[in-house]
Amino acid sequence: MTIKTKLFLILPLIGMLSCGKAKNEEKGSEDKASSVSVTIKGSDTVLPLAQKEAEEMMKTNPDVSVTIVGGGTGVGITALLDGTTDIAMASRELKTEEKLKFSEAKKEIETVTIAFDALAVIVNPANKVGQLTREQLEKIYTGQIKNWKEVGGEDAKIVAYSRESSSGTYEFFKEEVMDKKNYASDILSMPATGAIVQAVSQTKGAIGYVGLAYETNEVKQLSVSYDQGKTFVAPSVASAKDKSYPISRPLFYIFDKANAAKVKTVVDYALSPEGQKNVSEVGYVPLK
Repeated sequence: MTIKTKLFLILPLIGMLSCGKAKNEEKGSEDKASSVSVTIKGSDTVLPLAQKEAEEMMKTNPDVSVTIVGGGTGVGITALLDGTTDIAMASRELKTEEKLKFSEAKKEIETVTIAFDALAVIVNPANKVGQLTREQLEKIYTGQIKNWKEVGGEDAKIVAYSRESSSGTYEFFKEEVMDKKNYASDILSMPATGAIVQAVSQTKGAIGYVGLAYETNEVKQLSVSYDQGKTFVAPSVASAKDKSYPISRPLFYIFDKANAAKVKTVVDYALSPEGQKNVSEVGYVPLK
């Protein structure tokens, strides 16, 4: 299955056992005791990267097994607070109220940036519109612009797709693109990023927003202007890296510091040269 067809993705990635036989019972007991099982939960944006990282990491760390669950940044942060995940994947920073909840629970949290992303605005390939300003995007998602002819397109209704409110991407788009204004009531909320890609690819008048790693030929990416139409820049790894693309953001692993030893192998690999190579392969922007 491809990412774009998954509404809720659960990927158990179980480390391979050593092929060699234990020399004795005591050695076997030691190996069993040293094995580690890590759960990662949260952002659908970070999900494809976390999957790739885990697959590659376990090739050289057979005693570590990883289970990865999507669902949104908010889901991951709630799970971290509840103690049902070891690492929360996030596409936004912690909110003030979330920090307060962790403080009340006496949990000291570590936030690690593992990559950068360019948030791409996508439309159906049949749509002749190729670029929009930030102001036009704001008006589309707040319901002030409802027809493509208002932004240079055909006389057709705009069908706007968004992530659910538990998504970090939902929050980031609202803050950075919509100038913190509320989404229109008729915006169609989707439970996963892949679902937005699928819906936009099948709906002629559709528009949506997704992480750069979800790029596919089945949808068209728009160039975006943050200077009222003077300069339009298309989303790409290069434009995100040189910061010419205006809708860029960091991606995070968040964990309880009391659990640092348990998640160390996973976090260290994500920050290693090998891990950062995976960032580029998945379609995101490495730290350096």
